[in-house]
Amino acid sequence: MALNPGNVRQVAQLIAQADRGWALTGAGVSTRSGIPDFRGPGGLWQRHDAQQVSSIEVLEQDPALFYRFWLERFEYMRQAAPNYAHRYLAGLERQGRLVGVITQNIDGLHQAAGSHRVVEVHGHVRSGSCLECRQRYSFEWIADEARANGVARCVCGGLVKPDVVLFGEQLPPAMEEALREVEEADVLLALGTSLTVWPVAGLVPRARALGVPVVIINDQPTAYDEAAEVVLRGDVEEACKLLNQLTEGHGGPGEGS
Repeated sequence: MALNPGNVRQVAQLIAQADRGWALTGAGVSTRSGIPDFRGPGGLWQRHDAQQVSSIEVLEQDPALFYRFWLERFEYMRQAAPNYAHRYLAGLERQGRLVGVITQNIDGLHQAAGSHRVVEVHGHVRSGSCLECRQRYSFEWIADEARANGVARCVCGGLVKPDVVLFGEQLPPAMEEALREVEEADVLLALGTSLTVWPVAGLVPRARALGVPVVIINDQPTAYDEAAEVVLRGDVEEACKLLNQLTEGHGGPGEGS
């Protein structure tokens, strides 16, 4: 779908004027890096019951099933590299337009692209923790252990859970941090997110209620399109390329170009 040129220019202007912006990113930012989407057409939750493969209950009751599902996810993330969208947002942070990124993604690609301030509201897969003794293990150890033995168990015998927020768990303190930061933002860019997962999706109406301009960049409609100042409907990576072209005169992303 071709992006509306007028809307692209409007977003570029909002970015050029920002000095305390935040980005809110979802799975659609990482699909070009080879990581499958969750809720989009053909996404993982269209083909799997999330409660049956990615909940704290299934980890505790059927850990082999849990790790069979997550091993494939581990491999996608282990092989993935940041794409243009990740680098563009990192560039906007260096430029002083964005304070940072609030992300629902667990893949660590924003940090790999150079973003320094990343609020991970759904956790991450850089490490995992034993459910019994809280011993920490690396991402690589968890993947290797699960591949070799079907599950990842601590030296104490407890199951090792990736440091991600599973279904049935509460969100970490990072969510409170995200709420505080959005309240102080001068623009909120929501990229590659369906805005269906609460309470993260609530950041958009919260921002609008406080008068913060919201930009939604996504290839599919969202429930909050009408609340946005501007909507760019189309490929996220292509949108970032067009925005970079228009904002280069304002100290563009450099490495993101």
